[in-house]
Amino acid sequence: MELHQLHMLRELGELGSVKAVAETLSVTPSAVSQQIALLQRQVETPLTRKDGRNLVLTEAGKVLAAAGAQVIDAMATAKAAIGTYQDDTSGTVTISGFHSAGQALFAPLVRKLAALRVTGDARSVPQLRFSDEDVAQQDFAALTARYDLVLAHRMDHSPPWPQPGLRVIPLAREPLDVAVAIDHPLAAKTAVSAADVVRYPWVSSRSGYSPADVLMAVGAMASHPVEVVHRINDYSAAAALVSTGEVIGLLPRYTSGPVLNPGGAATAQVVLLPLTGINTRRRIDLLARPENLRRASVLLVAQAMQEVMAELTAG
Repeated sequence: MELHQLHMLRELGELGSVKAVAETLSVTPSAVSQQIALLQRQVETPLTRKDGRNLVLTEAGKVLAAAGAQVIDAMATAKAAIGTYQDDTSGTVTISGFHSAGQALFAPLVRKLAALRVTGDARSVPQLRFSDEDVAQQDFAALTARYDLVLAHRMDHSPPWPQPGLRVIPLAREPLDVAVAIDHPLAAKTAVSAADVVRYPWVSSRSGYSPADVLMAVGAMASHPVEVVHRINDYSAAAALVSTGEVIGLLPRYTSGPVLNPGGAATAQVVLLPLTGINTRRRIDLLARPENLRRASVLLVAQAMQEVMAELTAG
């Protein structure tokens, strides 16, 4: 068995299609199919099966893919042991972030690493490559196939991240607060309940994302249907609509700062109010594959990200 064949089998299990594996590894779909076919010839038990137009792993394939992940991790450990992998703090680190976290964290992270270049050896500070990926919770783990670090979020009450083959670095537990215009009737309150907010029209996210989940709990708690006028996932657009006073919404307490106060607190047109009686906290985590966290460059960036988040939540 070749290491790259095990790598492709693992990616097929993570990404769900030969095309997605080919795009991730920058090869052709036929090359992926050929290598998996060569791997199949070496074992008697089927490793894949057809699922519609996609090729997916059988149970035996999943077992071999998990074993292959351990082999890949072991190879990374071996490289680290001879100093060609672990101790290099330069190079490039790729990061994906969901929209609100990227808006709040990407620029401060760049500035923090730029400060390290000024005070130390610029060649020892990694380069960053950002992408925005706001997906459903169950899809965040698969992004670690494409990025060194993945900023992900999930509600407190939701299932934890899958642990096999994944490392989780907690960053923050962030409440979603009720957002109202500064001249809204609720703006004078210090906190609001489900009964206070349920009869106002709302802007919320599409179904399956955190604000929509919380809003369902609001309706259940108040025993009254919630009127959602707008379905918008982008917090900037949602905040702009809230500022008109025509709707209220839910915005994250820490990471919505750049959206709410682009020119400082004096320019704020939206007020955030804690929602009582309902757990609105979401967990913001960094997800990574174990072999990536053996790279000093990735660890340096992960530590800097933790510092940036700590500064944001303290503020």
